Amino acid sequence: MLSRIAESLFWIGRYIERADGTARILDVHLQLLLEDPWIDEDTACRSLMGVMGSFPEPDGRVTRSDVLTSLAVDRSNPSSISYAVLSARENARRAREIVSTELWETLNTTNSRMPRRLNNEKVHEFFKWVRERSALAVGITDSSTSRDEAWQFLTLGRSIERTDMTARLLATRALTEASGPSWTTILRSCGAYEAYLRTYRGMPSASNAAEFLLLDRLFPRSIIHSIARAEECMSAIDPVADRVGHSNTVLRALGRIRNDLEYRPIGEILSELPEHMEQVQLVTREASEAIRARFFPTHAEPSWIGETS
Repeated sequence: MLSRIAESLFWIGRYIERADGTARILDVHLQLLLEDPWIDEDTACRSLMGVMGSFPEPDGRVTRSDVLTSLAVDRSNPSSISYAVLSARENARRAREIVSTELWETLNTTNSRMPRRLNNEKVHEFFKWVRERSALAVGITDSSTSRDEAWQFLTLGRSIERTDMTARLLATRALTEASGPSWTTILRSCGAYEAYLRTYRGMPSASNAAEFLLLDRLFPRSIIHSIARAEECMSAIDPVADRVGHSNTVLRALGRIRNDLEYRPIGEILSELPEHMEQVQLVTREASEAIRARFFPTHAEPSWIGETS
């Protein structure tokens, strides 16, 4: 497969997942701002934008409307939903000979219907629409794409991005610990609440909810499941039977964070949750850079604002 096609497929997967994850995070936190009058709006909005990789000017007050404009409909902001949808569509255009007609039409229609501004009374409906369009694109991919290299690159991109987005969502739990989103809210935003109840048969506790979203191998949005899927895709794309260690830099990066999470006590992770989630985000960037260097050496990687380290 041509490297430009593989790169486009990888980024289609990432951008579809980014739009979905951003919609979930914003839906939870902007609704919380409406429901809890004791939250300082400026502090909460600045913290949320920072977690999402978008840093507002230090002067002036940041409001809920500013967050919506910047992270939902600003097509020039790489952290926004509109930018992700547009970028997924443009990458599909570049890989048109590989991308199915159904997926192309879905991405094209989603981009053409993306609003330029939002009515504050219909924000929840907008986020729900973004999640539904993302799910449609993923469903079309999974139901009509042969499990060849094209599917592996799409799924690899989705898995890398899902790892990053779940880590960002968990990091927002610690933004304002006293009045931040409850674990029930966090689980609902991941579509994990009912699956959690079937697994633990009780109301969410911090330890159990974090354990489910971090370490459950059967739940598709958990960090461990996403990392494992990325490792499977990477092994299928570039099978190497190393006698000693791993020569594949992508597998090395993913394996380190997986082992760190699996073998560290959950209480220890919870006590330093923002730091651990920041480390997960660093590793996903390291893995993404390793993928770029190995398969797409001639192109610069699109990245979040503020990702430089």
